[in-house]
Amino acid sequence: MAESWDRKPAYLAALIGSDIGASLTPAMHEREGAAQGLRAIYRLLDFTTLGLGPEALEALLVAAERMGCAGVNVTHPCKQSVIPLLDELSEDARALGAVNAVVLRDGRRVGHNTDWSGFAEGFRRGLPDASRRQVVQLGAGGAGSAVAHALLTLGTERLVILDTDAARAAALAASLAARFGAGRAVAGEDPAKAMAAADGLVNCTPVGMAKHPGLPLPASLLRPDLWVAEIVYFPLETALLRTARALGCRTLDGGGMAVFQAVGAFRLFTGIEPDAERMRRHFAALVAAQ
Repeated sequence: MAESWDRKPAYLAALIGSDIGASLTPAMHEREGAAQGLRAIYRLLDFTTLGLGPEALEALLVAAERMGCAGVNVTHPCKQSVIPLLDELSEDARALGAVNAVVLRDGRRVGHNTDWSGFAEGFRRGLPDASRRQVVQLGAGGAGSAVAHALLTLGTERLVILDTDAARAAALAASLAARFGAGRAVAGEDPAKAMAAADGLVNCTPVGMAKHPGLPLPASLLRPDLWVAEIVYFPLETALLRTARALGCRTLDGGGMAVFQAVGAFRLFTGIEPDAERMRRHFAALVAAQ
């Protein structure tokens, strides 16, 4: 006899961030949870929708705990500001200085980072033979920290980090150089010079999201022999990718990172091994239905 719905184990999780209404993370978690025999419910706690500012982060964490959430994902602008609110960090999260998944268990908040492994797996699948001699990265925030770690782990010889906040770019480059070796990561000052010597470009800024349309750098700095990657996935086709593809560049959208960070978070929140290929197929179906 099939197990009745109300007797299946319950699983509650949430995503905290700004302008996250288009996120496909809830649907991925809920569908995979159902496939695993769970009563899975995943909610959005959107600062914008709730009329709150990022200073409400701690209050939302408390609310998630009181609701019985197994964990919460955090996204822009919380990946670094959440750290002082946690009891413990995983080794990856500590090294990166950024958290995107918080496990809530036994009254404790433990921060993890599945962004870097999510990006790495998406890159391995989407651009497996891409040259990584020199890569330019735009953005040194929480997501940028994770992507930079992934790029250097994947063998990038020299990573040039550009950010509107020069001090933030310098701090990230110094942290990466301490872990991966001198000269492996540097803060750039001249986008044109950095791009002229680059094999590839990764955009880790919010520019290109539905709420932040446009290009994160002048189109004139792109050329056909570059590969161009995004971490934004709503929309999946950003202005940067559209422009790069029109020039003949190889491109990688943010879908892979979105799927594989969710795979990692599901594993952490439930203790169950997810079916990554099933989650990838579900993500593709969700995108196609938009």
